[in-house]
Amino acid sequence: MFDKILIANRGEIAVRIIRTCKRMGIRTAAVYSDADNRAMHREKADESIPIGGAHARESYLDAEKMISAALAAGCRAVHPGYGFLSENPHFARSVAAAGLVFIGPPAGAVAMMGDKIASKELAVKAGVPVIPGHVDIIKDEREALAIADSIGYPVLLKPAAGGGGKGMRIVRDPNEMESALASSRQETRKAFGDTRIFMERYIENPRHIEIQILADAHGNVVHLGERECSIQRRYQKIIEESPSPAVSEDLRERMGKAACDLARKTGYVSAGTVEFVLDANGGFYFLEMNTRLQVEHPVTEMVTGQDLVELQLRIAMGETLPFDQAALSFNGWAMEARVCAEDPSRDFLPSTGMITRYAEPRGSAVRVDSGVRTGSAVGIYYDSMLAKVICHGVDRESARNGLVEALNGYHVEGVVTNIDFVNSILCHPEFIAGNLSTGFIDRHFDGARPLSAPPEHDLERAALAATILYHVRRSAVRDSLRSITSSIGGGKDAAGGGVYTVRAENDVFDLRLEGAPHGRRWIFHARVNEKTYKVETPEFEFYRRRLKLKINDRIYRFRMRIEQSFIRVAFNGITRVFEIYTPREWKSLEYMPVRRPQEDADVLACPMPGLVVQVLVKKGERVFRGQNLLILESMKMESGVASPVDGVVAEVRVTAGQTVEAGEVLVRFTS
Repeated sequence: MFDKILIANRGEIAVRIIRTCKRMGIRTAAVYSDADNRAMHREKADESIPIGGAHARESYLDAEKMISAALAAGCRAVHPGYGFLSENPHFARSVAAAGLVFIGPPAGAVAMMGDKIASKELAVKAGVPVIPGHVDIIKDEREALAIADSIGYPVLLKPAAGGGGKGMRIVRDPNEMESALASSRQETRKAFGDTRIFMERYIENPRHIEIQILADAHGNVVHLGERECSIQRRYQKIIEESPSPAVSEDLRERMGKAACDLARKTGYVSAGTVEFVLDANGGFYFLEMNTRLQVEHPVTEMVTGQDLVELQLRIAMGETLPFDQAALSFNGWAMEARVCAEDPSRDFLPSTGMITRYAEPRGSAVRVDSGVRTGSAVGIYYDSMLAKVICHGVDRESARNGLVEALNGYHVEGVVTNIDFVNSILCHPEFIAGNLSTGFIDRHFDGARPLSAPPEHDLERAALAATILYHVRRSAVRDSLRSITSSIGGGKDAAGGGVYTVRAENDVFDLRLEGAPHGRRWIFHARVNEKTYKVETPEFEFYRRRLKLKINDRIYRFRMRIEQSFIRVAFNGITRVFEIYTPREWKSLEYMPVRRPQEDADVLACPMPGLVVQVLVKKGERVFRGQNLLILESMKMESGVASPVDGVVAEVRVTAGQTVEAGEVLVRFTS
């Protein structure tokens, strides 16, 4: 048994590893950068060690600092988590050379499977189906065009090194090849320090299915079923589930066998994931192998009852697997959502700041793996993922409903998150039906907004929640003034009920409330348009941002915020600002002046904190609305910053390499 290990990572995965180590009686040493001085993983560990600057290359990507920290702390082993150095063969070799145990696969396996070309060649030797393509490095555009003609369009350009979708480009016709190849190489060089690109046929509308495997040092290899990870945006997974609604028992057996065969051929040891694409006809093809723990591993843990971190640790200690394939069983369904600090309404730009309010969902079937809390700082230097919410159910629909309700009750303030965007996917009819593919979001969403209208009953419940909050607050005000005046106009007496017209965007609801307080609780009989509802509230506390209502004998949770005279409600992926009017107020709206859109600004303000990577314009240059003027890097992602106007650049106020804050003026214009 290891007495102490170093966790060469940060955030929620470091906290998650610490949790298992505490249960096993293993002491942990955490590392932290200057930016993570107050991070949760530092406080959860038994001890913590500073390793340098905020930028990852000065800290979490510095292998020598990691090994020095492990030796200084008296650790016997190093767990790399995922990301950073987890799939770096040099780091795995250096750990072993220092006399420490690398809690992961052998360095040779990391190197072989980390190279997309070498891993594909090995898959062919292992008899694993692969996507048709050209596995040699592409020399130039001319060769790329010739290869594409032989494979057939569309084709996919892929980097030989790295993963996570970086450097990948879909090419649908020859005219796109030149720019796609150039941008693929540029992004690959920045992400991985490597410009090698290869090509394979692009499979339209595939599903992304991965198989979790475990292998010990004694030749035993098993798989723990599949995970469906088809819901992606820019090749980044958003929702994962196990099992997959598209995988039969026979297909699971065949994919599992292929994954185990590849692991044996590689000489693999530890936990790993073999990723496949599944076409519409049920054909599956090897995509890549991730030689580490996956972000989505909790869904496998929930359906198998196994702790993958504990199994990693025991395998690294030389133990044999405690079960064979026949002994593994699968129970129910699990579904996971990634919660990220990003703004879906602004093309998913990263969001930074301090978390000022934080409340996680709870429940016996709910698990939250988080690395943040109230007071946590979310900066520009690391990945945008804050937490993962995982729910278990007896079947897919119960797991989905549980996850929807958990996200309805997940409250984060101080940074913008993708919680409601994720929930809108979970509530989409095609997701509910299990009709998934990696192009799901592009097909069914316009940016962050579903192309289909939300369910009418969900909009009505959201309107009802907003009106009840308004009504109860209004009643409290009336009660406080009762000694001063006998009545305050509008509708019926608020202590009993009210008549309201409620508007959100283009939807208008006629809403009547009849009810009374029972202590600090309220019971209403409500009518929304032509539908009736019985509603019970909890004890009202007006400072809360969450509201739980019992509507027709079922519990619903709403996240709410009062914005001036309106109430913003988030529920089941719907986010609306509700305007609530008495009959007299509604009638007076026809006399209200129409608001005019704000005139175009003469400056380009920084949309988010970040690092200026490149300035694309200079003083005196004519620019057009929507043209990218700068490239910013934030949370490991590069984003173009577009001009808000047609005009001429009067002044460029930043240079490449400069750190900028949200709202800072980057460029000034003249008309």
